[in-house]
Amino acid sequence: MAITHPPSHGHKRKISRADLDITFRNAAPMVPPPQQSHSQSMPPNPSQLQAARMEDLRRQDTARRASRKPTDRDLPFEELSGVVIGDGVERYRKLREVERKLDATMMRKRLDVQEGLMRRYARREGVLRVWVSNTCEGQHWQIAEEERAGGAGGDDGGMGLDFGENSRATFRVKIEGRLLESTSEDEDVDDEGGVSEKHKEDGEKAKEKDRVQKTQPKFSNFFRAITVDFSSRNASLNPDGYSAIEWRKPLPPSTQHPNSHYDPNDPSISFDTLEFERKGDDNVNVTINLVREEKNERFRLSPLLAELLDTEEEDRAGAVQGVWEYCRAKELQEDGERRNVICDDALRRLFNQDKIYFPYIPDLLIPHLLPLPPTQLHYSIRVDKLYIQPQDSTTPPSAPTIYDIRVPLPENPTQKALTKFHTSKTHLATLRSIVQADDDLAVLVQKIQSTNGKRKFYDSLSRDPANFVKRWVGSQGRDLGVIAAEGGGRGGGGSGDDGGLGEEWRRGGPEGVWGGVGAREGVGLWLARNGKAGH
Repeated sequence: MAITHPPSHGHKRKISRADLDITFRNAAPMVPPPQQSHSQSMPPNPSQLQAARMEDLRRQDTARRASRKPTDRDLPFEELSGVVIGDGVERYRKLREVERKLDATMMRKRLDVQEGLMRRYARREGVLRVWVSNTCEGQHWQIAEEERAGGAGGDDGGMGLDFGENSRATFRVKIEGRLLESTSEDEDVDDEGGVSEKHKEDGEKAKEKDRVQKTQPKFSNFFRAITVDFSSRNASLNPDGYSAIEWRKPLPPSTQHPNSHYDPNDPSISFDTLEFERKGDDNVNVTINLVREEKNERFRLSPLLAELLDTEEEDRAGAVQGVWEYCRAKELQEDGERRNVICDDALRRLFNQDKIYFPYIPDLLIPHLLPLPPTQLHYSIRVDKLYIQPQDSTTPPSAPTIYDIRVPLPENPTQKALTKFHTSKTHLATLRSIVQADDDLAVLVQKIQSTNGKRKFYDSLSRDPANFVKRWVGSQGRDLGVIAAEGGGRGGGGSGDDGGLGEEWRRGGPEGVWGGVGAREGVGLWLARNGKAGH
């Protein structure tokens, strides 16, 4: 098979993903085609054929109904302006002009949005601040204080306390996260995650900050799973037998997995705070694992590949593009075949080959793309009195532990807002109501035009009845002749009392038109086309 080689002139621009796609397509398929299963090779059964036939009929009926729906929404303003009482026609004309301007503006904005969605933005990162704290209830020291406060006395040595399985001691852990927009916001947020005194005094700035926070991504938007591991403690020693806590984000609807109940704004999917409660009367060390959610799955690069690309993490396409740019920068491509790469020392250590075919590089990079480990936050759940109720007045109760995590921001700043807008049930209901109102308007315009036609008919009849009836009867006669295929003349129509039929067309026999050579040739040609020659 002949392969067309790209020109060997030097490149003067940065390689793009489109170049990679073109190269891969020109070279060969990267993966073998999927094997057709036995179930797919079997012919469809009669029930499947019947279902497909019924689906085709339904589609044809839907298309036929749609073609019959009226679509004209323009009124004859000049004709109706002197007939309709009031200024309704003028107001409708102005409304149509505003609608045209609005349609043009919406189309321009829609094209701008589509262009923005298709653009590839540079990777951006932000700081996600996470506060982890816990409270407790029913601890032995809390019960003792309640008994002393109630006058029950505290000289029983704690014999009235229950330290067994029936203990009411619990702790509640709170995990809260928020994206920091700038360093100024980082400075204005205190250790408790509250708002500074400056913002409390300035109401306008506080309102602006609240508005910005509402448009920011939620804590759960950055992760597809959150787990709390109690692996440092034997599960059999836990009061309620727990070993781990897990939250996983449901998959969004797709062609393979449709999910009509999926709502991205649901509180169980989009939230800033995660809380859980468990039994326990002792301090526990836990590990909070945050599994990041990426639009394009990212990997941890092997040491050799990380040294070559000068980064620790990258997605699959970015790794291939990085190797491509490295080969071009080092001029490692052959002059004749640009897809053949002569390995230098770094590539030789990476691939263990002296010469490689570039379309095979994605497969060769698989061993160097390792799963990205989750972000781990180590936290100690404390139920002692010193943490819950500190004696120091400067230390707040249940002071949170603060973690700052660098997370990737959405490539397109408007992606979240557009997704929320398009998937909103209110938006879809509004679109359906607009379409229904538009269809009703088209029906009303059709009725108005029909009524206007009747008005014009009776108005002309009242002005000159004799001539109008004569013209109307002649018009109806011509239409009837066209429908019955009796129109005269070579064009099928005519004028005059005889409908435009000449004497030569009326006369039969060999002297008429129908007995001539042209008529016989035409009839013979028609019979030959229909397979009736020789009859």
